[in-house]
Amino acid sequence: MKTRITIHKGDITRIQADAIVNAANGSLLGGGGVDGAIHRAGGSAILEACQAIRARQGGCATGEAVITTAGKLPAKYVIHTVGPVWQGGRSHEEQLLASCYRNSLALAVEHAVSSIAFPGISTGVYRFPKAKAAAIAVSTIQQYPLQNTALNEIIFVCFDDESYTFYHQLLNIP
Repeated sequence: MKTRITIHKGDITRIQADAIVNAANGSLLGGGGVDGAIHRAGGSAILEACQAIRARQGGCATGEAVITTAGKLPAKYVIHTVGPVWQGGRSHEEQLLASCYRNSLALAVEHAVSSIAFPGISTGVYRFPKAKAAAIAVSTIQQYPLQNTALNEIIFVCFDDESYTFYHQLLNIP
């Protein structure tokens, strides 16, 4: 079965998917933007699960991902990944961002997720250029070996029109 890729404009905390991806910070304790919205909407169960991960491994490194319950969200899981802060492309930001997508997909496959929703990782306060981030996201996902997995839908959730336009152009969706 071929994995379907779709684009949605709106709030990732309202998406019906088995897993949603959180553009987290390394502390896993919540923050602003997508991270804060997911923690607020999901409730204390997400924070408690993140605190347990911190106690076990001390947070999450840039480019890595961890999985928790989704608490009160309409998803089963939240996959927290830490994107790179944009520093002009001089600090391996592109490779680290691609790692966020690969590691999130690996966790989704490992947990037999059938649908996963991604926000624009690192495009908010981490200042990664939106067009470049979208190109990395689409390319990384299209290269990921998804055949023979339960994953049948990948949703790119865009909070703004600009991001939606970039994904729409990259995926050639009418």
